[in-house]
Amino acid sequence: MSCTQHQNSVQPLTRTTELICQRTAIRVLISGSLILLFGTDPTIAQRSADTTTAARHRLVDEAIKSEGISNEAVLRAMRKVRRHEFVLSGMRARAYRDEALPIGARQTISPPFVVAYMTQSLNPQPTDKVLEIGTGSGYQAAVLAEIVDQVYSIEIVKSLARSAERRLKRLGYDNVQVRAGDGYAGWPEHAPFDRIIVTCSPESVPESLVEQLRDGGTMIVPIGERYQQTFYLFRKKDGKLEQEQLISTLFVPMTGESEERRRILPNANQPVLTNGSFEHDINGDDNADGWHYQRRSTLVTESPMHGKRYLQFFAERDGELAQALQGMAVNGRRLGAVDLSCWVQAGNIKTGANGQEAGIAIHFYDAKRRELPVQPIARWRGEFNWQQVRRRVPIPIRAREMIIRIGLNGATGTLDLDDLRMSVLKRSQ
Repeated sequence: MSCTQHQNSVQPLTRTTELICQRTAIRVLISGSLILLFGTDPTIAQRSADTTTAARHRLVDEAIKSEGISNEAVLRAMRKVRRHEFVLSGMRARAYRDEALPIGARQTISPPFVVAYMTQSLNPQPTDKVLEIGTGSGYQAAVLAEIVDQVYSIEIVKSLARSAERRLKRLGYDNVQVRAGDGYAGWPEHAPFDRIIVTCSPESVPESLVEQLRDGGTMIVPIGERYQQTFYLFRKKDGKLEQEQLISTLFVPMTGESEERRRILPNANQPVLTNGSFEHDINGDDNADGWHYQRRSTLVTESPMHGKRYLQFFAERDGELAQALQGMAVNGRRLGAVDLSCWVQAGNIKTGANGQEAGIAIHFYDAKRRELPVQPIARWRGEFNWQQVRRRVPIPIRAREMIIRIGLNGATGTLDLDDLRMSVLKRSQ
């Protein structure tokens, strides 16, 4: 189910960029229709190939390599795999942005950085046999297939499994096998596996996957509660798992038996903000625990407003993604508003060329994970010392999930945030 939550890398789209995306999509559709009617024009095909190749290389350089991905095999695979082949036709204009995109069946294709990060963490080798839980569109499987000998991928949504299998075969990935089924049970017929990658979140590691990982093998899994998860890298030694905690993340749950066994469920009537003080950093990587998809941010200990540290975002180049996100369930039928307060400090913040602004926003989603109107809370530019901000945002009655996004969001400069607090108000009867 390829399973990164589609809100995971929320991109601030201005009206201008929305129009550009629409026009680009229309041009793509028109070009595709002409090819179907009259055959492939070599000039058009070459131009398209050149465009997507350049876009992939730019994506790798600006959003993957610059963010710490250094494994050359992973970088080569990310430059080679044509991500636009794995997204819906209407989303192809956005294929080479570092963002999750919907692929149908309430699932998404993961952001390229996440795919690269998980792949590098596994350190796959050319002779490896890899098990993937959550095929989705097949993008992660294709990246792995460029590096390893064999990939076995399981997808619980039958329609996605069938389409991914056809797509991978059409693109020449004959070393990938796809099966429709519940990934909780793994694929025992082909075990043991050298590597296992899970692209959806269980509450704990299924024992079947532990059994099917060879001794000396590695496995990466996003583990945790529905909206608070952490990547864990496991190494199997003498039949037991040794674990290493990595960064916070947010994936859709591993459905099927895994979800039936889940013990801790989110309380949509009482959403809680995690680590709004930015004090917690268990593994000492300067990323604030509980906040996922952090880009160009670090924890700073010099002169915080509260506690011992605050979160700083920094960007020198226009359009760079400098952000942190946190998701939670919310019941819009019972809750009417969100109150947020925080301390903020700005250093030479300039609005992006396409109107991107530093600030805080809440993205609400309905029961089908369709985005509702974005609620900007605060926007900042210029330079100023610490000041406190308080805002109240209405909750749409159809809202069932929400994502809080903080950061520069494409603007340049530095933005410091501290002591972010949230409370919710019940809806008036």
